[in-house]
Amino acid sequence: MIYTGVDLIEIPRIATVRDRYPVRFLNKVYTPGEQRYARNRAPQLASRFAAKEAVMKALGTGVRGIPWKSIEVTRKRGGPPEITLHGPARERAEKMGVQRIALSLSHSKEFAVASVVMEATDDAWRP
Repeated sequence: MIYTGVDLIEIPRIATVRDRYPVRFLNKVYTPGEQRYARNRAPQLASRFAAKEAVMKALGTGVRGIPWKSIEVTRKRGGPPEITLHGPARERAEKMGVQRIALSLSHSKEFAVASVVMEATDDAWRP
């Protein structure tokens, strides 16, 4: 079974929220590791925001029921970005039989996009 999710977000929209509610927004949406990696840069914050939404879509929940920080975008030096799931997001993925998650991120001057593909066992939970 394959589950997919995609999200497109305006980078200026993320920059506006970050500037208006810097501490509250960053601490609600991003893990400490994501905040360190992004260093407050709007394109990096936006691509990670899009990744989290894409994962929520692939999990079939949308933004309800899965806390933002239970989905973390990580990146090893020289490697591609990866998704690490925690708490409710991990539990949902386990119920779905998710074995692997592929992530692709990109951004231009105005937009950030994320695409997620989840591979699950065929005999897993069905919604």
